[in-house]
Amino acid sequence: MAGTSVGSVIAAAFCSGVSAKELEEISKMVRFRDFARWTLSRYGICNNDRMQEFLPRVVRVKTFEELKIPLAVAATDFVSGEPVVFQSGPICDPVRASCAYPGMFAPVQVGGQWLVDGMLGHAVPSTPLREMGADYVIGVYLNAHWVQLRGPRHLFDVIGQCFSIAQARMSAQWRKDTDLVLEPDVDGFTYDGFDRASELIASGERAMRAALPALKKFLEAKSPAAHGLLAKADAKPHMTAA
Repeated sequence: MAGTSVGSVIAAAFCSGVSAKELEEISKMVRFRDFARWTLSRYGICNNDRMQEFLPRVVRVKTFEELKIPLAVAATDFVSGEPVVFQSGPICDPVRASCAYPGMFAPVQVGGQWLVDGMLGHAVPSTPLREMGADYVIGVYLNAHWVQLRGPRHLFDVIGQCFSIAQARMSAQWRKDTDLVLEPDVDGFTYDGFDRASELIASGERAMRAALPALKKFLEAKSPAAHGLLAKADAKPHMTAA
């Protein structure tokens, strides 16, 4: 698995052994204050150092080497602009760096590098998965502009909308390395809409169910046994995917 920004938090937790059901319960309880605090720093409006306490509560191991599933976490070198991908060593700081949304969160220093959100290097980290040896890549892309018909309300809307536009225009590379793209409908959700977690999960499930025929076709050609397992899972009425 590979994750960028909050996707790295979810992927790290899942790869450490946290179940999808447990992730759903966590998503309903977590709030912005659990991993961020307001700051007067010249480098960002918020600091995500609270993640140093939050991550150990949701990720069951401390290092990449202890994970049950191999993981890549994407960040971006603030100075060079180059993507940085972590696959070994401690997990916490790479995930913090991957979530350091420019302008909102202060950059995070890891191994002498100043790092910011991985979306600038790998908006959807499909290329790292190819480099890890994956022969079929499923990407999840949250394609939503922050500002709809109305104008911006505050600085967060301005920052978010600008990065949303940039992400949409930089999608050619990661799409090239992705076999199946899931695009849950997240229009109308705000960056701090944690109280709507159940709606977001439902949107993710709808996107996954719509993509199942394409995934089944691949699995049937690759492995009839795997196709059979997916068919059984699809029959369960309360299965969720996010």
